[in-house]
Amino acid sequence: MPVRPETVRQMFRDLLDDECDAKTARETARRLDTLLGWLRSLDEDRLQGLEPAATFDPAAVTAPGPADPCEVWPQARPPAGGSGYGLPPRRGGETAARRDLPPRGLPPADGLEALSLVGVAERIMTGQVSPVEVVERALARIEELDGELGAFITVTADVAREAARRAERRLLAGEPPGRLPGIPVAVKDIIDVAGIRTTCGSRILADHVPSAHAEVASRLLEAGAALVGKTNTHEFAFGPTTVNPHWGTCRNPWNPACIAGGSSGGSAVAVATGMAYLALGTDTAGSVRIPAACCGLVGLKPTYGSLGRQGIFPLSWSLDHPGPLARSVEDVALAMEVLVGEGEGSGYLKAARQGAQEAPRAVVGVPAGWTEDRVWPPVAGAVRHALTLLEAMGADVREVLLPPVAAFVLANRLLVLAEAAAVHRPWMRRRAEEYGADVRVRLQLGQALPAVDYLSGQRLRRALAHAVARAMAGIDIMVTPTLPVPAPYLGQDWLQWPDGEETVPDALVRLTAPFNVTGQPALSLPCGTSGGRPLGLQLIGHAFQEGSLLRVAAALEGALRRRPVPDLDEERRCAPDPAS
Repeated sequence: MPVRPETVRQMFRDLLDDECDAKTARETARRLDTLLGWLRSLDEDRLQGLEPAATFDPAAVTAPGPADPCEVWPQARPPAGGSGYGLPPRRGGETAARRDLPPRGLPPADGLEALSLVGVAERIMTGQVSPVEVVERALARIEELDGELGAFITVTADVAREAARRAERRLLAGEPPGRLPGIPVAVKDIIDVAGIRTTCGSRILADHVPSAHAEVASRLLEAGAALVGKTNTHEFAFGPTTVNPHWGTCRNPWNPACIAGGSSGGSAVAVATGMAYLALGTDTAGSVRIPAACCGLVGLKPTYGSLGRQGIFPLSWSLDHPGPLARSVEDVALAMEVLVGEGEGSGYLKAARQGAQEAPRAVVGVPAGWTEDRVWPPVAGAVRHALTLLEAMGADVREVLLPPVAAFVLANRLLVLAEAAAVHRPWMRRRAEEYGADVRVRLQLGQALPAVDYLSGQRLRRALAHAVARAMAGIDIMVTPTLPVPAPYLGQDWLQWPDGEETVPDALVRLTAPFNVTGQPALSLPCGTSGGRPLGLQLIGHAFQEGSLLRVAAALEGALRRRPVPDLDEERRCAPDPAS
């Protein structure tokens, strides 16, 4: 029996004191009905013996559980109506007016802004350039570009200038200036920095000023970094596009008619354009890797729990991962050494440089069906090119059998919806009208999700993590596309595949969300362009083995620079129709 809108309205009255309108009740009821219909295909008998993964520990996942998820979830396909929370409330939008803007490539960068994080650090440390000069150039870049691109919610020019002057004084005095001496960095605006507002991209927290740093922000500042600002995000990080109704849309610098990805879109745009050399994001279903792929960057989601989450506003406690976005694997490795607080001892930078100099002979797994099923042909072609390069470097590329990708996505959705609803319940009772429409509907859906179904998602998570551990026995890394398509157009709601439609939010998280469920480290690496839009390749490693992942990624990055794939422009023949 379908969920009735009247039931939803009564539930909101009783639980939230919320007199939602009839249209919202119908939308929430339809989404809930879709999600529960998908969930009811679970063979729950096969989950017997599995405890919920409420205290998930990636390091403890070393053997298969008592049930194989390929049998647990034999019908793991999202229904035609979407995954239950990705379905947009309408079709069409801004696309028709803006899709004909020509791709222009990144804004020209011919000075300091063209340097990598490692490159600018070396020049500052050797006295070739002043940190004050570097910061002033970054601030000028923000002034020049951010009005159109919308990367920042708050620009902290005075904070950045003071950090640059402090780094310069230490250098002149012969004192250690830190590993990021006066280097411009940016932080996603759900990560606290003391004395600077953290809005979470919302109206609700528009004036919230924290009194303490988040752990990851503190590590950057202790290393001497110059914070140039807090970056735009999808409201409360609950969406993959960074189309924000409160603080403005974040646009892709390669083509402003396209999304920047999300929810860490502002962080990606800041780094891609030289407004910062490094930025922090967070990743719950792909929110570091998605914008990295859309904007042509390297983005790393480390192992779950390897970086502290203290001081980061939660979306989903059991899935949230902070992580860095930068221009190269070497840059990300340096960022990780700063963020883990172990200095040279972590060995990430050494691993990346070893990979760049000597190709590791890795065993590479390709999940069966994940690379070709509902993947745009240019993306599939770029992945094949990358796999050919890996084989040329001596890699053993083999197919691996994983549970269906939709089983991972379902587990992710059940956890995110329920946990986000718990975080926001007090505000949903008093201030629901202050949320953007898309985020409000998702939070309402989470309020209506039964607790037993949340626990089924936790049990499924454990089964899936064990299945991946079994499949990766003897495998060093796995490779998939980061996204099945290049950056979609602003206002594009649907993708049309040969076997049916898929919502854009569903497509954007489909290949990234699985590794939030398993907690493994996953990295997005630029692997080409199509129609002037970047493409991303996802590399997945074993838990707490970021060094091995960075080594292989650096080797492949070098090979792609030497033998880049030509621009795979299949726009006229196979591009999903954004106006459909």
